[in-house]
Amino acid sequence: MFHKPLLVLFFSFIISISWSQNHEVCFTFDDLTFVPYSHQDIGFQQMMTAKLLETLKENDIPAIGFVNETKLYQEGSLDEQRVGLLKEWLAQGFELGNHTFSHANYHQVGFEKYTQDILQGERVAKPLLEEFGRHYKYFRHPYLRIGRSKAAHDSLNLFLASHGYQEAPVTIDNEDYLFAAAYDKALASEDEGLQSKVGSAYIRYMEKKLLYYQQMSNKLFDRNIKQILLLHANALNADFLDALAEMYRQNGYTFISLEEALEDPAFNTPISKYGDWGISWLDRWALSLGKGGEFFEGDPRTPRFIRDLLK
Repeated sequence: MFHKPLLVLFFSFIISISWSQNHEVCFTFDDLTFVPYSHQDIGFQQMMTAKLLETLKENDIPAIGFVNETKLYQEGSLDEQRVGLLKEWLAQGFELGNHTFSHANYHQVGFEKYTQDILQGERVAKPLLEEFGRHYKYFRHPYLRIGRSKAAHDSLNLFLASHGYQEAPVTIDNEDYLFAAAYDKALASEDEGLQSKVGSAYIRYMEKKLLYYQQMSNKLFDRNIKQILLLHANALNADFLDALAEMYRQNGYTFISLEEALEDPAFNTPISKYGDWGISWLDRWALSLGKGGEFFEGDPRTPRFIRDLLK
């Protein structure tokens, strides 16, 4: 028979294994080729893209980037240097997905214009993936707008399926773009102290967001589902991705691909509530399950000093 101390150690070991197995996250990056803010020169974007991809490789993160093909053009002509940024993602072994041509808002432009924007957004990247022996199969909704009604959502999903696309949801939403805009100001002013302050605040904020959505998952599903994190391709994430990855590891997470994340049965949860929302799928499922009010309390906010920097 086991002695009591051994039993305690045994069950602690089993619990720790179960806990770690349920902590998985996919890193996804929107708005490729890059979000430059004030740094429009291609040299800066190449440098930051290289740093971002190198850090992903060092941390063994199988990320995917979602492309707005409008960013491949300069003065109406295809810019091979910007196409080269996408080639670098593929050459390093990462996935790419469609994020529409112009980052259109489905709720504003309607079905016809939106679906045309999706098709226009695959003219360069789709054959590029085929050159690398891959398929352009994932679609991410700009602004996380999926349709104001069930009919609008269903119509879009039918269109996506008929063109070989699978919806790429988000479970951990956040305002990394506000931190990135503030960080760009710190870079432009060469204020290293402010750069560090913004970056440190960003990691703290992202940890709070992680724990918030992890708690929401446990409330909805009695477990922590495979999470999908929304990020953007920008200088902030290039410079602080290593710290972000370490924060996730400290919280017990391992990194998985989008394909692995979507194997979680939680992503089959029906959505029955619609509105003019750009929100996490965990929020959508909660609303569809009749949650409200207190259920959504505690959502972390972007610090005031970040918003003040953007005024």
